[in-house]
Amino acid sequence: MRLDVVRDERLADHGVALWLCRDDLTDPELPGNKLRKLKYNLVAAREHGHRTLLTFGGAYSNHLRAVAAAGRRHGFATVGVVRGEPYQPLNPSLAYATAQGMRLTYLDRDTYRRKHTEPVLTALREQFGDCYVLPEGGSNALAVRGCAELPAELDFEYDLLCCPVGTGGTLAGLAGGLPPGATALGFAVLKGAAFLADEVTRLQTDTWGAPTTNWRLDLDHHFGGYAKTPPDLLAFCEDFTQRHGYRPDPIYTGKMLAGLYARIASGTIPAGTRIAAVTTA
Repeated sequence: MRLDVVRDERLADHGVALWLCRDDLTDPELPGNKLRKLKYNLVAAREHGHRTLLTFGGAYSNHLRAVAAAGRRHGFATVGVVRGEPYQPLNPSLAYATAQGMRLTYLDRDTYRRKHTEPVLTALREQFGDCYVLPEGGSNALAVRGCAELPAELDFEYDLLCCPVGTGGTLAGLAGGLPPGATALGFAVLKGAAFLADEVTRLQTDTWGAPTTNWRLDLDHHFGGYAKTPPDLLAFCEDFTQRHGYRPDPIYTGKMLAGLYARIASGTIPAGTRIAAVTTA
C-alpha cells in the first residue's frame, strides 16, 4: 500500500505526525475497503454454489458500484436493491452499476428499513432466485476479516489508526487487526450514529466471539449527515487538495480528515501521536 507523509505546519505545530494510507489506490474498480470487504464474501458465495450476488444501497452507493464490478470480474450475476423510487435518467453511480451488468430493483423507504427481515428477503429471493445476500455496505463477519488484514500491511509504527465509518465493518476489522498498543478511531459520516458502537461490537463478536476494546467513535464531525457537504467541509477539502495534491472525498475521507484536524487543533489528540489515516474511497 502506498503511504503518503502529510507535511503540514498545522500538524507540526501540535507535534503530530500523519500518514495517508492510500487504500483507495488498491484497485481502480474495487477501491479501498470495498475489495477487502468482498474478498472472503466472494469465496463463500462460490463455495456455496451461488451464481448471483444481491446487495443493498442508496442511489449513490459506492458499494453497489463495487459489487457490480466484482460480479462482472468474477462471473457472478448481480442485483442491486436501491433505496427509494426509480427515476430516469440513472445517475452516474447507478449507470455504472448497470453497465457492469447489475440488475436494479427498488424498495420504498419504509420497506427498505426492513430489508434485513425474513419477509423482505424471502420476497427478493422469490423474485431473483437463490442469491448470496450481502448487507448494505458489505459489512458482515467475512468483510471484517478482510479489513482486519490492513494493519499488517503498514510497515511503520503508529499509535492511532483512523478511518471513516458508514456501517461499521471497516472500523471493526481495523481494530481487530491492530498491533499491540495502537488504537483505532472511526469518524462517523452519519448524523445520530451512536448506534454504530453497538454495530461494531456486534460485528466483532460475530467475527471473533468477543469485541476488542482498542477502538472508539467520533460522532461530532458528520457535517450535517450522510452525503451532506456544507461549505466549510468543501473548503477544507479544497484546501487539503491545494496543500497536498490529494482530493479527499467529502462524503467519507474528507469528513475523517476534517474531524482529525479539528481534534488535533483542540488538543484532543496529544503531541507525539503518530497517526495513520486510511483513505477508503
